[in-house]
Amino acid sequence: MRVILDTGPLVALLNHWDIHHSWALTAAQALRPPRYTCEAVIAEAHHLLGHVYQGRRRLYQLVESGRLDFSFSYARDLGEVHALIHTYEETTMSFADACLVRMAEMEAGSQIFTIDSHFRVYRQHRTRKLKLLIP
Repeated sequence: MRVILDTGPLVALLNHWDIHHSWALTAAQALRPPRYTCEAVIAEAHHLLGHVYQGRRRLYQLVESGRLDFSFSYARDLGEVHALIHTYEETTMSFADACLVRMAEMEAGSQIFTIDSHFRVYRQHRTRKLKLLIP
């Protein structure tokens, strides 16, 4: 099963003080790499880890380790990403969330590793619930 990594668990894994750290660590240990994500998630994590001692350094180490797959291309799927953002306008779907939902649409059986309850509202291909790994 392809696991798509959202910002929340990524930050929790790298920040020992995060309330979801233990859950994210336990869940991540049960998953086989690679974990799929997008540059928008890395940008959000970069911002959120700015106040965490060596948080950004640990993020860069993870990115450079090769354990994350960044093969998703916003340029290739921008129409679909924009359509998702428009569909969920009232929930203020983030750019990163739209990219992750699109990634899930691209491979059946994908699971989104998240702490964000918005993913319970989002649908792939407008009708199907997303498979989530969520606390």
